[in-house]
Amino acid sequence: MCRGRVERVSCRGNEDAGVTLTWMSLPGFLVLVCVLVTVHEFGHYWVARRLGFKVVRFSVGFGRALWTRVAGRDQTEYVLAAVPLGGYVKLLDERDGPVPADQLARSFTHRPHWQRITVLLAGPAFNFLFAILLLTGMLLVSGSTEFQPLLGTVRPDSPAARAGLQSGDEIVAVNGHPVSSQREVWLGLLDGVTGGEALSVTVRNAGGPERRAQFDFGTAAERRALSDPAVALEGLGLQFRDVPVPPVLGAVTSDGPAARAGLRQGDEILSVNGEPVHDFAGLVALVRAHPDTTLAVHYRRAGLESTTRIAVGNAVEEGKRIGRIQVGGPRLSSLPPGGMVRHVSLGPLGALSGACREAWGMTAFQARMLWRMLAGHVSIKNLGGPIAIAQMAGDAAAAGVEQFLRLMVIISLLLGFMNLLPIPILDGGQIVMQTIEWLKGSPLSERVQIVGQQLGIVIVVLLLGLALYNDISRQFG
Repeated sequence: MCRGRVERVSCRGNEDAGVTLTWMSLPGFLVLVCVLVTVHEFGHYWVARRLGFKVVRFSVGFGRALWTRVAGRDQTEYVLAAVPLGGYVKLLDERDGPVPADQLARSFTHRPHWQRITVLLAGPAFNFLFAILLLTGMLLVSGSTEFQPLLGTVRPDSPAARAGLQSGDEIVAVNGHPVSSQREVWLGLLDGVTGGEALSVTVRNAGGPERRAQFDFGTAAERRALSDPAVALEGLGLQFRDVPVPPVLGAVTSDGPAARAGLRQGDEILSVNGEPVHDFAGLVALVRAHPDTTLAVHYRRAGLESTTRIAVGNAVEEGKRIGRIQVGGPRLSSLPPGGMVRHVSLGPLGALSGACREAWGMTAFQARMLWRMLAGHVSIKNLGGPIAIAQMAGDAAAAGVEQFLRLMVIISLLLGFMNLLPIPILDGGQIVMQTIEWLKGSPLSERVQIVGQQLGIVIVVLLLGLALYNDISRQFG
């Protein structure tokens, strides 16, 4: 998975804007992966059935079967396996063994090439479709919330300061492309930094005239360092002005430290250990600074004030131990309109159109980042594996349903894109091989197919090994 630190923009209402391993990481990971793998494999299964292929097995997960059922006219075997890191749909194929003469017409190798390619495309297509439908529903329910890209602190002697950026500047364009939200600015800056070309931003201050600020990078190594997830674009020396989020609790994880202390969603935190809390960011900072301690929290509920004591838990973020009480901030759509927050309600067509644009934008961004990573322009430390996904799943689940669904959208799009890569054991590689067979008018030799599969396995194992190394390195600093 290609990681980016743009999640900071969408997580300002959460207790923690980073990603950490929590007790919710494993169940969150299992739900996330099982749902998305099922969607992917169901795409292959559904299209194969409609085109007349015989489906022998539909498996979610690999390894030892935990649950099996045989059903349907074709006696298809449905399996839930022990290792939930993928899945597969097995079609009738004479390359796997003898096929009865009366069923040869339904074998994979006897179906037209366009049908084989369609079945292979169906898995990624269902991931894209699932993400768009899920995002459409979220936009219908919650609308679109954006944060004004207004600069707060600009670090002295930083690339941003040398470019002439100042506190209070509002960024209105990146490399000539108009932007209207913090998220668009971060994506535009990361795109510009890693693209190897000149990077400029257009800003205005307090309604004054627009001016252009040009970033100057000495070397390609300096650019690549800015893509390191531990540095991110904060290495440019700029930070957005914090959105004023009130210290009101959103989602409170059941059986978490806050819930055990009696706190509930909607409680307004007034002080911690006697220190006044003015906004949610202040609450986050106080909790993070006190892992494994007990805090006296004074709060207001329904007009009545009370005090409780919270035994703060802990988590590890990039090698550092931080405090956690497992709460989320208020829903961003509930913040008062105006100022730095812009909220727009959307109808069905507007939500669908917005979902399609966002899905395309995220997928294209992931594709560019992967290509630049292979070209050496982006740090390979951005490659994350199962542990990184589990971390994000746990944090998203703790932050509430909306954040978990948004993560599901991102991973579903990523799963669809990654499976289209031309690596032999993935759908994209199989599509390439089927296309070659179609053009040459005869099957590829068995040796070519075996070598291709072995090469694909080596590539996937190397990528997974690198991702796991990055995951472990982040955990232990």
